[in-house]
Amino acid sequence: MARTVTRRAMLGAGLLTLAGVGSAGGYGAGLFLTEKPSLAGTAAPLPVGTSLGTSTTPTPTAPPRKITYDRSPALRADELRYTTRTFTVTEMLKSRITVRVPADWTYTKQDPPKSGRFTDRTKKRWIRIEAGFTITRPPADSLAARIKQLAAISADQMVKILDQDQQENHATLTYTYVPDEELSPQSILRYVVVRWVADESGNCAVEMSATGLPQDKEALLAVLDRASDSVERRDSQV
Repeated sequence: MARTVTRRAMLGAGLLTLAGVGSAGGYGAGLFLTEKPSLAGTAAPLPVGTSLGTSTTPTPTAPPRKITYDRSPALRADELRYTTRTFTVTEMLKSRITVRVPADWTYTKQDPPKSGRFTDRTKKRWIRIEAGFTITRPPADSLAARIKQLAAISADQMVKILDQDQQENHATLTYTYVPDEELSPQSILRYVVVRWVADESGNCAVEMSATGLPQDKEALLAVLDRASDSVERRDSQV
């Protein structure tokens, strides 16, 4: 675990270093999640009529589509080689992120710039890392809020929660979904693992999500673990 400084130091000097133990959000359900206000900290007001403390009503939609599967060979954890990458994201704060990710995955700056994404050469797997939000909420609360948002997604994206886990310094949510028809006419099933990692205050400082195909699940978790073991966040004012 890399060295951290206290939140008191961050508030006084505008600097935070995080190292956690360990999501681009993707299309359809993934895009919904990445475009909404951060579920890791406090970053922006929620849309009118949305409350994280109450359940939301799903928008009427077409019935679920028939799921299809991409039969590509699985991503293999033992074939991945890692390198350290550094990038900057911006929201309420400017966060300089240093993290270890697969060496041949390509970095893409996201819009809005609150997260960065590293994508494999097939463009079927990626890891998204979000920061820049203020640090105010424990990982368990972020996980609970995400579950409520997933419950409000249209039925034709067929979100299915597979697992949720809470540890002392992080929370992890695993689910599958089908991107909306415009982005995935073939209705290919996607596999997502999201992790919220706490700093020494106990509140979430980095959100990560690894996305791919169901057969990639072991490798995606390995990528997420390596990233969350190595991540460092250093903040400055925007």
